Amino acid sequence: MKEAVERIISSLVGEPDAVEVNENSDGKNVRIEVRVAPQDMGRIIGREGRTVKAIRSILFVAGQKHGRRYQLDLIED
Repeated sequence: MKEAVERIISSLVGEPDAVEVNENSDGKNVRIEVRVAPQDMGRIIGREGRTVKAIRSILFVAGQKHGRRYQLDLIED
């Protein structure tokens, strides 16, 4: 899933080289942490949070298929 999220995020941002995606798993729960350049944070969140909600919906459906629960966190530095 990490590669899929990284591909989606990289296609949305202005600086794809600054995208960092980390995946931490503890059994069924998987936390995906995403870091982007500060000027790209708004692009990832989207208007009223629609873009990040859509990415989380994709992760939810993928989690249903794989029997896992994915959680997407946007990290600000």
